[in-house]
Amino acid sequence: MVSRSGTCIVVGASSGIGLAVARRLAIAGRKVALLARREGELRAMAATIDDALGRQAAFPYVHDAADAAAAEPLFARIEQDLGPVDELHYVAGVMPEVALDEFDLEKDRLQVQVNLLGCIAWGNAAARRFLARQAGCIVGVTSVAQDRGRIGKPVYHASKAGMDTYLEALRNRLWRHGVRVTTIRPGFVETPMTAGLKLKGAIAADKAAELILRARDKQKAIAYVPWKWRPIMFVIRNVPSFVFRRLSI
Repeated sequence: MVSRSGTCIVVGASSGIGLAVARRLAIAGRKVALLARREGELRAMAATIDDALGRQAAFPYVHDAADAAAAEPLFARIEQDLGPVDELHYVAGVMPEVALDEFDLEKDRLQVQVNLLGCIAWGNAAARRFLARQAGCIVGVTSVAQDRGRIGKPVYHASKAGMDTYLEALRNRLWRHGVRVTTIRPGFVETPMTAGLKLKGAIAADKAAELILRARDKQKAIAYVPWKWRPIMFVIRNVPSFVFRRLSI
């Protein structure tokens, strides 16, 4: 089991699901390294968590998840500052607007860098340490979007599918060494990234965080958040391609 008194890293922690997860981890007694690109928001959220708890539990570290090379040295710095890390949550993600007739390599590159390569960089850094310690937990937040290649956001779907497969491979490597890897596939969640989208039935970010940590505690390999997305995506995955391509989803 993962310690409830050690240090956690949350990548993508200044808003949305990442912030909600970080807040819940801090409330549970953990020291939490909050990582995000926007320094002002990051420091403000860390201060809010500390003020609410009456103690320092949230430690902000400015980091751009697109900079994969920075993951290893920053992981080492966090452990030097806060002690050994035993839990990593990779929640960072970008989903830019893409028109149906738009094929923009820079937007595509950013999504691959943040959604996939960032996860790999932080996952590898955690895996090396956790393997040596024969303990630890990695939680990666992908998306139900990984299940099919929809017309709206091709590279977002592809990057999340790659992340999902990487996490599965990591889980298959590490389970026999006492290291757990949980893949979270959220459905519609109210976050800054989804602001402006008409998402029927979206859940609050804090509810998503509650379900994510519950899946971690139950040592789930894969968890849909909320659970209703599992049967929904089973149906969508099994729609024949010649039918699926005609759909607007």
